Amino acid sequence: MKAIQITIDDRLLARLDADPEVKRLGRSAVFRRAVEAYLARMRKSAIVDGYRRAYGASPTPREELEAWEDEGVWPEP
Repeated sequence: MKAIQITIDDRLLARLDADPEVKRLGRSAVFRRAVEAYLARMRKSAIVDGYRRAYGASPTPREELEAWEDEGVWPEP
């Protein structure tokens, strides 16, 4: 692991230090968890945005299937 230096507001640090989980696990563990959660949320957001860009302009499934309505008709005997 690598040690890093961050700047945090005094009031926010006091709130953080008052948290029971921080007292039990330590600041570093909680910051690591917070960073992991942030990165996971950003990745999920990027994936959702990618789907929206890829499929946003496409017809909805209903519109897409309506174009095939005449193709699905059984031929007359």
